[in-house]
Amino acid sequence: MASVRPSLGFLLTLAATLTPGRALIGQSCYATPASMTPETWHVPAIADQQAPPPGLRLVSEIPLPGPANRFDYQSFDPSTGRIYMNHMDAGRTVVFDAGSGRVTAEIAGVPRATGVWAVPSHHRVYVSAAGAHEVAIVDDRTLQIVSRVGGIRFPDGIAYAPTADAVFVSDESGGADIVIDASTEAKRATIALGGEAGNTHYDSVSHCILVAVQTRNQMVAIDPIGDRIVQRYDLPGADGPHGFTIDEPDRLAFVSCEGNAALIVLDLRTMKPIQRLQVADDPDVLAWDAGWRRLYVAAESGVLEAFRLDGTTLKPAGEIRAPHAHTVSVDPRTHWVYLPLENVNGHPQLRIYEPER
Repeated sequence: MASVRPSLGFLLTLAATLTPGRALIGQSCYATPASMTPETWHVPAIADQQAPPPGLRLVSEIPLPGPANRFDYQSFDPSTGRIYMNHMDAGRTVVFDAGSGRVTAEIAGVPRATGVWAVPSHHRVYVSAAGAHEVAIVDDRTLQIVSRVGGIRFPDGIAYAPTADAVFVSDESGGADIVIDASTEAKRATIALGGEAGNTHYDSVSHCILVAVQTRNQMVAIDPIGDRIVQRYDLPGADGPHGFTIDEPDRLAFVSCEGNAALIVLDLRTMKPIQRLQVADDPDVLAWDAGWRRLYVAAESGVLEAFRLDGTTLKPAGEIRAPHAHTVSVDPRTHWVYLPLENVNGHPQLRIYEPER
């Protein structure tokens, strides 16, 4: 099966989002009741690329520091090749160098670390320290916490909107998205969602922030310039949508639902679900490999499931069974998959996989 990757032009557009204060600042959010895809937007040119067959091969197993307890979100920084892995119940963020294949540091002082997001343009890494009801802001050059934004009931998922030069944080139990000004590193706004917040992502095509509102089974579009909700979209077939990721060129969102172990494919051209799959219980973190059009769904029940995108349809591409396979990330350069596990023979361990060849 041939696969595709976004054109160089599309990747350069994405790269531009790493530089605030340039062409993207001030671009408005496009979200109508029936679409989050502007009529003037066209699918970028793509080049055929041979995709690997289904299946994952274990590359290595690497001991991780700290106690044998839960991990949560990860963030891959393309500018440094680092993966920031939140060791949630250890209250630390593990800094892993994907190039050398080793842990280079741990960031302490982030109790119950949940969400994490690297913003290379500011040399900052934002970490949700839910145990302290705050977001810790880390300098990626020193790996020291330089600022904290408090007063957040349960900070979770994090996204950066370059059009507003702002960071958006899901306050899960607070039922809001918290806005942090990336330049001043101060809280700018609180946007009430009317329900518990799941993950938060920025869509560079619509220039909107998307938030899963899990207790309303909705996806909400936020204008990051005006700090306000502009549209709500119901998700038929969803129960507790929490994790999601976006395939921007194909205008799809992949949404994991904790309540009914469903994976929903949402068409961002019509804002209608076009596919619903049953996955392992308690699905949460997702990772999208745009180059090989692979989706990875990690479930707390102990399964990592892989899917390949054929047109607009997800098809199974293998699975890995591992205890507490709760979180996953992918290196878009190598297509390697990173699966930190909380307890393997009494110690945390990172398992690295690559698609079969």
